[in-house]
Amino acid sequence: MDETYFYTTINTIKMEPDNRDNKYLKAKKRVTELKEFYISLTSYVVFIIALGALNYYTNQWRYAWFLWAAFGWGIGIVFHALKVFGGASMFGKNWEERKMKQFMEEEEARNARNKF
Repeated sequence: MDETYFYTTINTIKMEPDNRDNKYLKAKKRVTELKEFYISLTSYVVFIIALGALNYYTNQWRYAWFLWAAFGWGIGIVFHALKVFGGASMFGKNWEERKMKQFMEEEEARNARNKF
């Protein structure tokens, strides 16, 4: 056997990640993102309720200042949710690849229709 072949084969084997490990790491990352989002959401709810109670205690809703905090922090929660649940991925990392694949598939479908 040729030494170059052996070396190339070994390097190819080392370079290919184990699909199972890759899936595990992706799943772990996703679970971490979800956990962080739910912790943020829980903190938001607890603190806004506390601020609302403090607002009621200090001025019986004459001026609902806690709503400013709820609105500001709520915007952050919405963007975090979009990131975690995929709403903000329109122009994310894989957007270009997905679009190229979509256009290639559309072109193949058009070519297949035009053949017949």
